[in-house]
Amino acid sequence: MTKLHIKATKSSPEILLDPLSHQHVLKGESYPENSLEFYREFFDWIDSYIIILEDIQEVIFNIELIYFNSSSSKVLMDLFDIFDDACEDGKNITVNWVYGEDNDAILEYGEEFAEDYENLKFNFVVI
Repeated sequence: MTKLHIKATKSSPEILLDPLSHQHVLKGESYPENSLEFYREFFDWIDSYIIILEDIQEVIFNIELIYFNSSSSKVLMDLFDIFDDACEDGKNITVNWVYGEDNDAILEYGEEFAEDYENLKFNFVVI
């Protein structure tokens, strides 16, 4: 399995998925015109990755979004659903929800997401 790197644009985040280090990043702003189309390759990669992931591997997913729209919020919920199910099956996945100290809205969104998931671990990291 190879790395997936998608460079950020004005309306879409940088995505870096690394199957060797198990350190992944979603960073920037997310309000692409068509979220389903933009994130299709991302979800294809995630689906393949979860299948080959061993239970003992620690996976860190850093979410460093400074803004996202409602369709991107749905993308995040879909991602966290996949991760929560994988954790229930014994995978070790942690989401680091990274937010600016002056961005209370992003922190609140992260806290709301965390409340919805029983098995997925969330850490809140202020920068």
